Parts: sequence; C-alpha cells; structure tokens
Amino acid sequence: MDSQRSEDIHHSLRGGARRSNAARPLVVIGDTLLDVDVEGDAERLCPDAPVPVVDVTAEQARPGGAGLAALLAARDGAEVVLVTAIGDDPDGHRLCGLLSEELDLVRLPLRGGTVRKTRVRARGQTLVRLDTGDGTARYAPTEAVAEAIGRAGAVLVSDYGRGVARMARELLRETDAPVVWDPHPRGEQPMPGCALLTPSEAEARMLCPSAYRGPDQAARRLVREMRARAVAVTTGPRGAALAMEGGPLVQVPPPVRAGGQDACGAGDRLAGAAALALRDGAGIKDAVIIGVGEASRFVERGGAASVKVQEQRLGDRPRTALEVAGLTRANGGRLIATGGCFDLLHAGHVSLLRRARALGDALVVCVNSDDSVRRLKGPDRPIVDARDRVEVLRALGCVDAVLVFEEDTPARAIELLRPDVWVKGGDYEGELLPESEVLGRLGAEIVVLSTLPGRSTTNLIREIQ
Repeated sequence: MDSQRSEDIHHSLRGGARRSNAARPLVVIGDTLLDVDVEGDAERLCPDAPVPVVDVTAEQARPGGAGLAALLAARDGAEVVLVTAIGDDPDGHRLCGLLSEELDLVRLPLRGGTVRKTRVRARGQTLVRLDTGDGTARYAPTEAVAEAIGRAGAVLVSDYGRGVARMARELLRETDAPVVWDPHPRGEQPMPGCALLTPSEAEARMLCPSAYRGPDQAARRLVREMRARAVAVTTGPRGAALAMEGGPLVQVPPPVRAGGQDACGAGDRLAGAAALALRDGAGIKDAVIIGVGEASRFVERGGAASVKVQEQRLGDRPRTALEVAGLTRANGGRLIATGGCFDLLHAGHVSLLRRARALGDALVVCVNSDDSVRRLKGPDRPIVDARDRVEVLRALGCVDAVLVFEEDTPARAIELLRPDVWVKGGDYEGELLPESEVLGRLGAEIVVLSTLPGRSTTNLIREIQ
C-alpha cells in the first residue's frame, strides 16, 4: 500500500467534514481508567534485592481505555461525547479534571474504586505496572445517554470489561449510526450488526479459544459468529487483517514501521480514527486503512507516554489574557479569541467555546463590561454582573483567560491580544463585522461557528419571566 494513502484519505474526509460544518459527534461508550506514568532514571540496584532503584523525575497522568480513545479523537478536531462510569473518589475526581477540558462527559455511577494503572518507567522502558481499583459500572441508562446516542454520527464502544458496554447493547439497537466495537475477552459480546470490530491478535485468540489458526482465520470466523459487517484483527507492527461480510480478506500494512516502541494505546487510536472515518463517509476498508495509519504514527511518536494532558487542579493560578497571548505566541501556538456578553451562561455558549478552543492552543474570551452591555442590550441588562460572568467563564476548562472590555466593540481588545483566529457565533456569512477592520489589519482569520438552536439568554429571560 502507498505509504501516503491513509493520510490522503484521512485529510480528504476530515476536510470535507469541516467544510460542511454539519458532522454529528462521535460518541464513545466504555470504561475509562486512570493511567499514571512515573518516570525516572535507574542507574543502580537495590541493596536488599536485585531490582533497579528508580530516581523519580516526573509523574504524568492521562485518561486510559475509553477515555484515551475519546481524548485522541477530540484532538483530531471532532466533537466527542464520552459516556463512561467514573467513581466519586480521588482518582475519579482526577479523571474528571483530565477529561473535562477537551470533550463532553456523560458520567455514570461506578461501584467500587476507580481503576488505576501505574507504570514505573526508566528512560522510556516500563519496569513494572501496578493495578489498583475494582470499580464496575452500575446499569443506569439516562436521558443524557439516550440523547447523546440519538445525535451520534458514529459510535465507538471501547470495552475494557468493566460493565459500561453492557448498557450500550441495550441503547444501540435503534441507532442508524455506524458502530465500531473494540471488544475485550472479559467484556460483553458485541451486538449483531456492528460496522466494525477491532480486536487485537491476543483478544481474537481468546475470542476463538478452540480453533485459533491465526489472525486471518480469526477475522473471518468472527465476522460469521459475531454477525458483524467487518472485523479487523490488529497485529501490532504488521497492521491488521480485515475480513468483510461477503468480501475477500484484506491485509492492511502500516505506513510507518514502529516496532519495539511503546504500543500502549495503539488499539484505542486505531478504533477511534476508524470510527471518525466512518462518520465522515469512508467505506470500511478505507476506514481501517486510516485507523492503521494513525495507530502506527501514534506509536512512532511514543505511544500513550507521549500524550500530555493539562490537569485542572483546584488552586491553579489563573493567568491574565495578555499572559496567555504572550505565552502562546512564544511557544509557536495558535491563539483563538472570541467575544460577547455571556449574560446567563447557557449550553449554547459552552458548545461554542468548546468548539472554538479546539481550533487552536489557547482561547481568550473577551467580555463586554456592565456599561457596555447596558448600551447594547438596554437598562435592564446585564442580569449577571461582569465579575460573576468572568468567574463562571474562568471555571470552564476550555477557557484559558478572560478579558473585559469597556467599548461597544471588542476592536481594542483584539488589538491588544493579536489573535490568530477570531470566532463568531451565528450566521454572519457576507456581513461586515464591527471588528473586521482591525482583524484584517492583523491578518487574523475569522471563523463563524453555528449556534445551538433555541439556546439564548433572551429566551431564558423570557421563560423565567
């Protein structure tokens, strides 16, 4: 296979989805774990046992399992909804802080402690893994889950044997979205009719315990037994063996050879990328080509250990808008800015801000002062004063800083920030914005994002009255 093919297909499909701005979200349903890497150096042995002594230099936490698959898909620029069970314990709270900034989280109850996998590593080599937590999901389908599945452009079931996939079987019967199921030997049997199953070779061997004759035969057998449209048995550095209902077996080699490196998370990357490709209109074969390509590049870049997530911790020092702008430019990042009154913050505002943040590396929100709002909206506004509006916006994980401006337009604030992208919400196609002159002078891009229908501060005030 041409080494560029998976990238060409991927860019074509993703570009088309962005141009239409109509792609529905990817809904990831499954078990989320807390993964922690303890990194250090090991240059001597312990005196009381022949084991290395690790001098710890850093600790890095990230979501694992379904959480990692969802996070990586969100970093592709997709709108992602993660349906998962998270415990009400310190590790569960930490997981929420790792996830909340980059995707929509629908949280289900967990019985027991949050599962945590801790790897102790020295110079990139894992020495030992410590597993704690016995949590399993409680069966609790909610309206939020049903609504998420109803909106889905594609669904990924990321089963790690902790019970969330059991709920998925019940709720996915009515969906017309393509379903990708990443199975687990201790988990649920995939529901019939899935567009794609993505077991690893080891998982396929356990799913076919009595007659395993290699990944090719396992893929064919699982298509029949699981009544799936296609099965891709992943084979590590060799790519995947793909069997399709009524079609020939296809070998999908990786475009990048990354053997011997950290492959943790590669299966999550493959399944998520394939699900996004199906959502964007790819056929099954092309979706698997994209998934294999993304997984191989993921391993080449260092695998799960290379995934860095900024934890949201209580007491983090807030930075000013100008500090955020300066740091973003100094690090070669892409600064996004948007503006508005944000009086009575609602779901439409949050959706807009999350999508705006996904366009770059930092988001600054420019907020009209109280006097500015009164001049624009009338003497009875704002309902919420500027100090409280700023505090609520700062609490959102997708907002890096807030800047209050006194003028009727954000032109002066834009001049101070010098953003790369200015985001407007609503339908402004062909209209000249009050801030167009300064944006043109700075060379900033204007991006118009659609708003959620029926969500507005005016409607809220009317309903309250």
